[in-house]
Amino acid sequence: MPVFLSRHLLVLVAVASLGAFAAVRAAGGPLEPVVLLASVLTLLLASVLERYFPYRTRWNQPNGDRATDWASAATLVAVVEPLLKLLGTLALLAVYGHGGPGNTGSSAWLQSLPFALQVLLAALFIEFGKYWAHRLHHRLAPLWWLHAMHHGSERLYALNNLRFHPLNHALNFALSMLPALLLGFPAEAILCYLAISQPVLMLQHANLDLRSGWANYVFSTNELHRWHHSTESSEGDSNFGSAFVLWDQVFGTLRYTPAGNDPARVGLFAASARYPARAGYWVQLKSMFLPGCCRA
Repeated sequence: MPVFLSRHLLVLVAVASLGAFAAVRAAGGPLEPVVLLASVLTLLLASVLERYFPYRTRWNQPNGDRATDWASAATLVAVVEPLLKLLGTLALLAVYGHGGPGNTGSSAWLQSLPFALQVLLAALFIEFGKYWAHRLHHRLAPLWWLHAMHHGSERLYALNNLRFHPLNHALNFALSMLPALLLGFPAEAILCYLAISQPVLMLQHANLDLRSGWANYVFSTNELHRWHHSTESSEGDSNFGSAFVLWDQVFGTLRYTPAGNDPARVGLFAASARYPARAGYWVQLKSMFLPGCCRA
């Protein structure tokens, strides 16, 4: 992979997305399409680049997992995300009515802060919720069974980022984004956080030899995330941050070695051998509700 891209691709896409967001915000345009477009373009870019510059050549070869990945991606994008947005809106209406949280004294101080500080606080709060949601999915057996769908892939490539059990995704939302909305973080601040974080997430599973250097201490890069997908629990129980690794540093779960970040294998931990990782998407989806699940 060209050295320039290897070292700077992650930061470049994050900065480009943030720049586009700032330009559209200054022009008074719609902001949500900017976040969506940045996410889609970054995912497409990663998918193209990993064809030509793969980190591991064999990770470009399907091993019966492609149908599961596409089914999961379609379900999340077409069903789960719209439902969560609807539920978030209904929750805001139930708590605040049609006036929204911006008209209450409890969140007025957030609205009065400089925009950059609003974004920083939103990022810290949302990432804190995502960190602990993720960590609990590794600690509690029923939640791990949900999360095992994500870890079941034995290779890492761009589309893996959208391989999640819908309940896993919903719980992440309930413990991070929903509280931020209910506390009254401005929508623009949350969207700005997403404009930075989403391109990072679209590269997080990419089969690319990125060497992001200092950015590994800020962002949850694919270098760090490979450790998280290790089949060894001593390696995999690390790097729980969503797009950023601040809380991993605070709670001592950051794993990064500048000399190389290459677990021997990726996939489920040995203790989770009973999970039907090689079955189809719908088998994995319903396995949570069958007798005998969740014990490993």
